[in-house]
Amino acid sequence: MALWRGSAYAGFLALAVGCVFLLEPELPGSALRSLWSSLKLGPAPQGPVSPEGRLAAAWDALIVQPVQRWRRVAVGVNACVDVVLSGVKLLQALGLSPGNGKDHTVLHSRNDLEEAFIHFMGKGAAAERFFSDKEAFHDIAQVASEFPGAQHYVGGNAALIGQKFAANSDLKVLLCGPVGPKLHELLDDDVFVPPESMQEVDEFHLILEYQAGEEWGQLKAPHANRFIFSHDLSNGAMNMLEVFVSSLEEFQPDLVVLSGLHMMEGQSKELQRKRLLEVVTAISDIPTGVPVHLELASMTNKELMSSIVHQQVFPAVTSLGLNEQELLFLTQSASGPHSSVSSWNGIPDVGMVSDILFWILKEHGRSKGRASDLTRIHFHTLVYHILVTVDGHWANQLAAVAAGARVAGTQACATEAIDASRVSLRAPQEFMTSHSEAGTRIMVNPNEPVVEWHREGISFHFTPVLVCKDPIRTVGLGDAISAEGLFYSEMHPHS
Repeated sequence: MALWRGSAYAGFLALAVGCVFLLEPELPGSALRSLWSSLKLGPAPQGPVSPEGRLAAAWDALIVQPVQRWRRVAVGVNACVDVVLSGVKLLQALGLSPGNGKDHTVLHSRNDLEEAFIHFMGKGAAAERFFSDKEAFHDIAQVASEFPGAQHYVGGNAALIGQKFAANSDLKVLLCGPVGPKLHELLDDDVFVPPESMQEVDEFHLILEYQAGEEWGQLKAPHANRFIFSHDLSNGAMNMLEVFVSSLEEFQPDLVVLSGLHMMEGQSKELQRKRLLEVVTAISDIPTGVPVHLELASMTNKELMSSIVHQQVFPAVTSLGLNEQELLFLTQSASGPHSSVSSWNGIPDVGMVSDILFWILKEHGRSKGRASDLTRIHFHTLVYHILVTVDGHWANQLAAVAAGARVAGTQACATEAIDASRVSLRAPQEFMTSHSEAGTRIMVNPNEPVVEWHREGISFHFTPVLVCKDPIRTVGLGDAISAEGLFYSEMHPHS
């Protein structure tokens, strides 16, 4: 009898603890576990009690397939092979020794490469440069490519987005870009590359990595980072644009993704202007009703960014993907809100970000009085994402923004699902939705991770990111986020 009574007490206490958890989900997991163990009821339940675990579980419940799914996606036009290796070891293999650092906007020789690399390694800063001498670059690329420990990856936004889409077996994916033999070998078998897009030689981008505290001569890197350089004329002139557009007629996609405009930074102003007009013409040749997503990437040329905004590129596309650097650079280039801010101070302020996103859609997006197709922007930064849409054109936004944030955590940690022990919730716990008008104060709750607000016919969907504590690979993260967000997005047929 006493034995039965002991079991009953244990059962009732277990039930009580369960009720406490249900009624107080915010109670820290450690408190629940210590309560459980003090009652000597055996091992504590390992449910998703951490904020990260609760948030990941809430995402999984929110992420549902759209009713109307994409079947055929065409992606273009920048593609290359990323060769990743130790910068110091490559320069040593090239017979170079550490001298004085000096920045070069264009690299003309091995000596320029060595000086620029030292300049940026000394600062621990990332940089990307064009190498002008074709033969010298080819020789360096060969040494790098064959170097023990060098890793080859699919590179270029279009190719990376194509790869991400191809992971969904029921999607047909067309990739147009300068695809050489090595890239073709690296690409997923389900990515179709038209024969006109193939070339005999790959476009190599050399990514020279260095670790925090790594030394070379007198030099010591304060942070881990990378120095990227290439002699990439094909992507620089967007040579595959016309091939891309001409292949769409036969492929008949229901979604088009375009990237590579930032690669034109190395071109003359005249060529940039001419090419942008051709980009707009090419986009206007895409059948009406087929949405076009433009993926922006890192840029330093304000005139080029301003031209992209003003020379009808924005009104010609349906959707944009960008990060915090590109967003700030965009508002600075086009004198938008908060354009006097020179750089983000830590985590980009949510209210400022949403003001700029609102301005882009208000000034350049679809409205009654403006012939523009732009109705969607997917913004991503390390600790949170925002999906902004003009009302009446898109559906399934909750799932889309959650899926984009989820893939940031899984891909950076190289895990199939979110591992709550390897990620951390670093988003602001509360924020204002605007600074240029009376915004609303929002509190972030891991149990309801997607927050929605509205402003003059425009909807905002915000979610935190579970940031990987020890990332395995961060290259192409923005491309994966945009691809995943698009995969779960649904466009209304009348748009």
